Amino acid sequence: MPASLLSARSVLFAIAVAAALLVTCPPSLRAQEAIFNGRDLTGWKGEKSLWTVEDGAITGTTRAEKPLTENSFLVWDGELNDFELSLKFRIKDGNSGIQFRSQSHGDFKVGGYQADIDAGMRFMGILYDERGRGILAERGQKVVRGGDGKAEVSALGLDDEKFKQSFKEGEWNTYVIRAEGNRITQTINGMTTVDFTDNAESARDPSGILALQIHTGPPMKVQFKDLRLTPLGKAK
Repeated sequence: MPASLLSARSVLFAIAVAAALLVTCPPSLRAQEAIFNGRDLTGWKGEKSLWTVEDGAITGTTRAEKPLTENSFLVWDGELNDFELSLKFRIKDGNSGIQFRSQSHGDFKVGGYQADIDAGMRFMGILYDERGRGILAERGQKVVRGGDGKAEVSALGLDDEKFKQSFKEGEWNTYVIRAEGNRITQTINGMTTVDFTDNAESARDPSGILALQIHTGPPMKVQFKDLRLTPLGKAK
């Protein structure tokens, strides 16, 4: 067979394989979207005195001379349905969190699901409902919340001491949040901290906004970078 014909057939075969992959590619393999450009807060809105970009990271800071009276949020200009979000974070003092499928209450106040971040490690990795039901799942729990509001709780088998040892204080740690249908999982540094199924239709939010939190209390600083969002389910 002439080399030119062989080359042409190879190209056609490669095109056919690529087309097949596009058709059969599962939803979980759809392209990630970088939702922070590493330079400025384009695509995000929040109180300018609280949020900046520092060392290529979204940075939220509170100060003793101007304490917060309410939690405040930096809100992404988009909406989440089924998704997987991965990011890196680090925190100095205080409490923070990642709101998802949440609702705006005006003036950069947000309510809904929150993947918690806590410098004291008490709440690190739990699932919280801001302005709602409170703690939905503690770290290390698998929870199924029924339509009547009652919860079936079992252990995930998370070694809490090993988890704390894996956490790099003052350095970058990795958070992955996955919400698909009524199931939510949260993972920090490769260790699943909660697995939550929400069957309470009247209370759960299937879609909503994404936001980053700074908390009332003592002065604090929290940073986020490498935010990558992967939509799940069928493309619209």
